[in-house]
Amino acid sequence: MKVTLATLEEQTGLTALDHLERSVRIPVVDGPQAQGDLIVIPLAMIAASVRIPPTAVAWEWIDVPVEGVDLLRGEAGGNTHTLVAEPYTCRWTRRLHDSERLAIGVFETTAPAYLLHPEHGATGCAPGTYVIRRQREQEGPRARLVAD
Repeated sequence: MKVTLATLEEQTGLTALDHLERSVRIPVVDGPQAQGDLIVIPLAMIAASVRIPPTAVAWEWIDVPVEGVDLLRGEAGGNTHTLVAEPYTCRWTRRLHDSERLAIGVFETTAPAYLLHPEHGATGCAPGTYVIRRQREQEGPRARLVAD
């Protein structure tokens, strides 16, 4: 199935800004990808600093509904990053430990899942397990969170 921004808008009821092309196929990637103030990283790449506690029980994992799950509202513009997937293919939880304290949650998907944002459009994640983190940037000797 060819997934486009228009497809995701129809599925979720969310809309992207007018300057974004709606008919182009959204690429699906199995590596890290950034979207504004979020970064999505395969769990295997950062397993030394992020772990899902063995006490995380099934009810702490939430199936991603067809309309998506809001992950983070942008600080500067107020636009929300939304995780979108086909029914019964993706679940997520906020129950994890991150030694860098940047993680918002983790998701597991058996089919492509998408991050949708009004300003940035959409990006696709291949099947796998991913950590959703806030991005930070270096400002002189200090690091600060990216404000989108």
